[in-house]
Amino acid sequence: MVHICYGSSKEIDPWLSHAKEKVSHLHFYLHDTFSGQNPSAVEIVKPDITHISPTLFGALVMIDDPLTEGPLPISKEVGRAQGLYGSSGQTTFDLAMAFNLVFTSGLFNGSTLAVLGRNQATDSTRELPIVGGTGVFRLARGFASLKTYFINATNGDAIVEYNVSAIHY
Repeated sequence: MVHICYGSSKEIDPWLSHAKEKVSHLHFYLHDTFSGQNPSAVEIVKPDITHISPTLFGALVMIDDPLTEGPLPISKEVGRAQGLYGSSGQTTFDLAMAFNLVFTSGLFNGSTLAVLGRNQATDSTRELPIVGGTGVFRLARGFASLKTYFINATNGDAIVEYNVSAIHY
């Protein structure tokens, strides 16, 4: 049963009435790794059509990718990208992405940003929408600008630079 309340909420109203809108700019690198002993990206669905598709149409990947301060894998980890993406284009290499940026250190430790959108992965730069968040990023909205830093066409490993602008309370 759902209870609809048109009055105030004791837990949320005091917080919301004192909250001030802020803008945060974040810069980090996402390491999407299929190779090695401990991959951070794993293909979980691969329909028969994927084998003959030049865009890998239909493939679905689950991720728990490290986010680091710099592009090298040994750079300090600041969080994880957790979620999934799938190849959604039949004629272009487009990815439908749904994941959380989970911050594990610094000022944003324990907070998340929710990302949901289309990634035109072969474009030099592209944008993904920020559609929500938790912790420091409550009621977040904004975008992430992506640029591929490195890609291994043989095994699919990639390092992607993220510049995020998030409006939140």
